[in-house]
Amino acid sequence: MNSDIEKVLVSEKEIDETIQRLGKELTQEYRDKNPLFVCVLRGAAMFMMDLVKSLDFKMEYDFMDVSSYGGENTITTGDVRIIKDLDTPVRDRDVVIVEDIIDTGYTLDRLVELFESRHAKSIKMVSFLDKPARRVKHVDVDYIGVKIPDEFVVGYGMDYDEHYRNLPYVGVLKPEVYTTK
Repeated sequence: MNSDIEKVLVSEKEIDETIQRLGKELTQEYRDKNPLFVCVLRGAAMFMMDLVKSLDFKMEYDFMDVSSYGGENTITTGDVRIIKDLDTPVRDRDVVIVEDIIDTGYTLDRLVELFESRHAKSIKMVSFLDKPARRVKHVDVDYIGVKIPDEFVVGYGMDYDEHYRNLPYVGVLKPEVYTTK
């Protein structure tokens, strides 16, 4: 375990089991459709790539880079900015937004609003992690991997100051790592 990690919250085995469960659930719903999966970069990239391998239906995917955090902040600003938009049109498409973690709900709320304005046929959400204690905006998430407590987590694509994304598990970052900068 990395020395900056206080404890492991979601192990590699739990990640694999969660992805298989979500893959089965999504396959049931989208078996006869051709949805567009939208990966919210950068945090959800690892989850997205593992998730799509578990799906057994025709689908497409694209990427959006969206941020509600600034610099080394560990708390969202609530100001959601689109850094990289989709290349694929969503009009009349079944859209599945893929997130690494739902925290305040600002990002997902803004994306749903955006895709509705672009006339998506349907919009569903799947998130690897859910941190309900931090919710500010109500969002109906259709598929949730793991609910976690209100702790600052990194690993499996999630970062602090662009570090720790490569950890194969989700861990709680020691507070002294992000409070001493």
